Amino acid sequence: MNFQKINNITGWSIFIIALAVYWITMEETASYWDCGEFIAVSYKLEVPHPPGAPLFLLIGRIFSFLAMGDVTQVAYWINFTSVLSGAFASLFTFWSITLFGRKLMKISKPEELTLDKTIILMGAGVVGALANTFADSIWFSAVEAEVYAMSSFFTAFVVWAMLKWDVIDDEAIANRWLILISYMIGLSIGVHLLNLVALPALGLIFYFKKYKPTTWGVIATLGISGMLILFINDIIIPGLPSLAGTFEVFFVNNLGMFFGSGVIVFSLILICALVYGIYYTQKHNKPALNTFLLSTAFVLIGYASYAVIVIRSNYNPPIDENDPSDIMTFVSYLKREQYGSRPLLYGQYFTAQIIDIKEGAPQYRKGKDKYEIAERKMSYVYDPNHMTILPRIYSTDRQHQALYRSKLGLREGEKPTFSDNLSFMFSHQIYWMYVRYFMFNFAGRETDDIGGDWIGPSSWFEEVPEMISDNKARNNFFMIPLLLGIIGILYQSKYDVKNFAVVGLLFILTGVALVVYLNSPPTEPRERDYIYAGSYYAFSFWIGFGVIAIANTLGRFIKNGKAAGIAATLIGLTAPAIMAAEGWDDHNRSNRLFSVDSAINYLESCELPSTITDKAD
Repeated sequence: MNFQKINNITGWSIFIIALAVYWITMEETASYWDCGEFIAVSYKLEVPHPPGAPLFLLIGRIFSFLAMGDVTQVAYWINFTSVLSGAFASLFTFWSITLFGRKLMKISKPEELTLDKTIILMGAGVVGALANTFADSIWFSAVEAEVYAMSSFFTAFVVWAMLKWDVIDDEAIANRWLILISYMIGLSIGVHLLNLVALPALGLIFYFKKYKPTTWGVIATLGISGMLILFINDIIIPGLPSLAGTFEVFFVNNLGMFFGSGVIVFSLILICALVYGIYYTQKHNKPALNTFLLSTAFVLIGYASYAVIVIRSNYNPPIDENDPSDIMTFVSYLKREQYGSRPLLYGQYFTAQIIDIKEGAPQYRKGKDKYEIAERKMSYVYDPNHMTILPRIYSTDRQHQALYRSKLGLREGEKPTFSDNLSFMFSHQIYWMYVRYFMFNFAGRETDDIGGDWIGPSSWFEEVPEMISDNKARNNFFMIPLLLGIIGILYQSKYDVKNFAVVGLLFILTGVALVVYLNSPPTEPRERDYIYAGSYYAFSFWIGFGVIAIANTLGRFIKNGKAAGIAATLIGLTAPAIMAAEGWDDHNRSNRLFSVDSAINYLESCELPSTITDKAD
């Protein structure tokens, strides 16, 4: 068999393994937190909490048909969407590792793919993909009806698709892959926005193929990639609906037109402008601009899944959160205005006093004949003497203030300094809210109690209380996956600097950079490790590359390349093997009905309504 055939067969084998693992350990009914809501709104296509996940709902609705009319099986089949998404994510992780691995091993031509090199590449892909499959946070999300497994699939797909684009020499065919990537990014908006964070890494892949690398070239590429994120995240997602809202108010309130007229006119202008731009650039041979406009069009086509939210809201379903039934309420829904905002680059310390309240733009609501001002956006103005750049200790909530003081050792009335601000960022936000989670996935964890830490070498053989040792979530990996990943980091950074920058950027942007952007408060209602699944996915590449590094080292002593590849693979497989063995009991949710039983207990404690009591009598 040739390499392509082996690569395909091995990849689909990984898919089957991941599918079987996730399916066996899948929750059979509703889980806690948002899963019950997602199951309910998917089953009847209702409206969930902002900003919604319309594509997830549509796919969940399709899978709910497999229940064959048995409502007790609806949750089971909607949970299965995450199982399938997680399995596909592992598949594309495998194929991405083998594509990166070919560059790492300096394989540029098909004839260079000898059997010994194929064995090494397959071993790297299998180890890295299975490490991704059994990573704590990824496994957790893949067995319940939440958006994160599907979001991971979209991220894994676009990275793989960009690597496929990279190996295609025919520019016309290659551009089709860029358009496909744009469409998938548009679709992913209807699930979760994590996909957008991968754009700078994809931008580097594009740059390294098209141009000779320079420092300023890399900086320019990262700048343009950042602008693309802003273009989609700020201009397309909330910006276009906001502009449509401006048209709507003008046409209805000023011109006396019917409701929806402004949105129709705006949509027609947008579509005509895109169509003309695509036609013009095609006719005048402007391939770069043509590809950009086509990509924008396909992002918008994917983004159109959000029409489901407005359409269903107009039918007033039982679950209709925020009632986004017109363009005004829809924009507020998209922007998640009910959650407030967090300062990013400049803002107040938690000790800042409010000195004024600033009145902002009006918020319109649909009236009888026109849009009426329901309220105005209000924002606090804080004492300028208590402001800082990169505010991390910003929340004026009384509970948060007490926690800030406790964590930083500040006395009551003592003003924080910028060093306190940075101390909180590094000790709590970066370490406690990211590094600790990262270690959960690749080093091990003490317990699933909130506040539990990861397991380091000093705790490997430590005697612990029975209540901790018997905790199913206590997983000790002896840092094997972490060490294998570090070997991969060192090896790739030495032998393939360009792609080390790509993977490293993906790892940082979906990890530490996301920590800085989210600017978490000092307490959360639950562990938030699932947010950083993209970072753990990127690290699994390095775990795979660790196999290549070991094979290369063994090859210096074992002159048989096949034997070196097999030995390196067996050594590398210890990482996903220990992750699977240690993680199985705490991720296995089969036959777990605790959430449903709890709901029944709550209902049993309630008095029956009189109408039901009368009928029972």
